[in-house]
Amino acid sequence: MSKTNPGNFFEDFKVGQLIEHATPRTVTEGDRAVYGSLYPTRFAIPSSAQFAGSVGLSPHPVEELVAFHIAFGKTVPDISLNAVANLGYAECRFHHPVTPGDTLTTRSEVIGLKQNSNGKSGVVYVRSTATNQRGETTIDWARWVMVHKRDPDAPAPETVVPKLAAFVAPGDLVVPPGLDFTRYQYGAAGEPHRFDDYEIGEKIDHVDGVTLTDAEHQQATRLWQNTAKVHFNIESRPDGNRLVYGGHVISMARALSFNGLANAQLIAAINAGAHTAPAFAGDTIYAWSEVLDKAETPVPSVGALRLRLVATKGRDESMTLKGEDGKYAGGVLLDLDLWAFVPR
Repeated sequence: MSKTNPGNFFEDFKVGQLIEHATPRTVTEGDRAVYGSLYPTRFAIPSSAQFAGSVGLSPHPVEELVAFHIAFGKTVPDISLNAVANLGYAECRFHHPVTPGDTLTTRSEVIGLKQNSNGKSGVVYVRSTATNQRGETTIDWARWVMVHKRDPDAPAPETVVPKLAAFVAPGDLVVPPGLDFTRYQYGAAGEPHRFDDYEIGEKIDHVDGVTLTDAEHQQATRLWQNTAKVHFNIESRPDGNRLVYGGHVISMARALSFNGLANAQLIAAINAGAHTAPAFAGDTIYAWSEVLDKAETPVPSVGALRLRLVATKGRDESMTLKGEDGKYAGGVLLDLDLWAFVPR
């Protein structure tokens, strides 16, 4: 009997299936440092223990996306090892800040299945939850991923497409305990813009660009223990190109958004997200944001901005998301809808 694991194919999944993912992973200061070496991030809270403490966050948390990548990576061997591509996200909430020393464990439930018309692959919908060593939920999210079939002749399952919320309601956002922006240091943060300075419908060109490299992408996917074949093995795709992990593009766009949104310090939720086109080494990533909504929180000094964060291959100064035909404009790689906490 084989002792190796080929990963699950589309026909291996069943709606209602529960999966406990190996292996728990302890977050370290090394994760913070390597994250900063991969992405040009400058947000003050994860960068400075002193700044974090001044707004009530001690011990010093890592960026929310560090925890997300770690938790996401745990799901890959069971969910997306045989993926064609990760397609999207919904209903992602960050419940507790993650700090070095926290150990994250992830589990998933299959909540939907839909075979593609070609009969060679299908879409798997899962809801995943990451907990810390105290059993507290740190992150939960839904995602859907296209997965190869092992046997194209295997019968299609009953189609179940889950109904997912268009966005996380403002009342369901979790403000980290102790967070208080009353003594917020705008000079240290890098920009003066606060909650009331942003208008719904406003678009922000983040200006800067970063060229993706194979070396950095390979380092990132290894750091997050993301073992999906399309990210490592050039023989897993007909074109012989390694597909850049979508989360790598998310973190790059988030880091670029600092220029214009430096005070959007904490990601509270990811409402929805779509990887609209593949990214490869050599692509130069730019980003722009649109303010979709604004909301108050129970903490008077803290507001929430709902932002559309868009990553593009090459800079689009027109900041066009979709054409007249309703399809994504050429060059759009990522369409991410998120809530972020900002000072008032």
